[in-house]
Amino acid sequence: MGLLAKIVTIILLVMAFACLVVFVERLWAYFRTYRKSKAFAMASSPALERNRFNELPELCRTHEGSLLAELVEAGFAVFARARRLPGQVTAVELTRRELDRKLETQASRLRRGLPVLASTGSVAPFVGLFGTVVGIITAFEGIAREGGGGLGAVSKGIAEALAVTAVGLAVAIPSVLAFNFLQTLSERIELQLSTAASELTDVLENAPEDVIDDALASLPSGASADAAVVAAVEAPASAGGDG
Repeated sequence: MGLLAKIVTIILLVMAFACLVVFVERLWAYFRTYRKSKAFAMASSPALERNRFNELPELCRTHEGSLLAELVEAGFAVFARARRLPGQVTAVELTRRELDRKLETQASRLRRGLPVLASTGSVAPFVGLFGTVVGIITAFEGIAREGGGGLGAVSKGIAEALAVTAVGLAVAIPSVLAFNFLQTLSERIELQLSTAASELTDVLENAPEDVIDDALASLPSGASADAAVVAAVEAPASAGGDG
């Protein structure tokens, strides 16, 4: 195998290693996200069913790392602030808008690393083909320099060149399969989060006014509440490990 063919092979192996790292990291992140979000859903469902909204902030803090907890915390923080400082837009509508923005951010985090798999699946075969073409050209140039030789003289060089294409395909095919698998998991998690966001707005919109007022009255007020709201809205961007 010539020097250029070796370089191409090394590049393909590096791409394969990068895809393996992305696949393992994303798989673990999705599993951890699912596990933590399921635990938060089981803990928060009784509070939402009984309209005990004052328990939500504490539940969200105790389930740190859950995308669902981050979503609920951000949405409820905006809802509480809008109820305390009412404006032209209703609190539920502001909450819905904040949840939509949060869902977009979380979707971007969930898809992190997937372009590496997609790019490798698209490019790796052509990288291998490039190495093969160069290898075949090198083999025929060697025959031209020696001034003779039949198929037996070039068969070894062609076989080595074709091996590079085989490596490219061996890297590309698992990358495409891994990308499709992880994309399916990501879309499933995004759908679950979107459904949860819709259910949260339904609960807040359907809750009696006096129940909401009583729940908000038991929460911290003033500067401490404003600080909690800002922290709830901005914190998820720094928690990239689960998404």
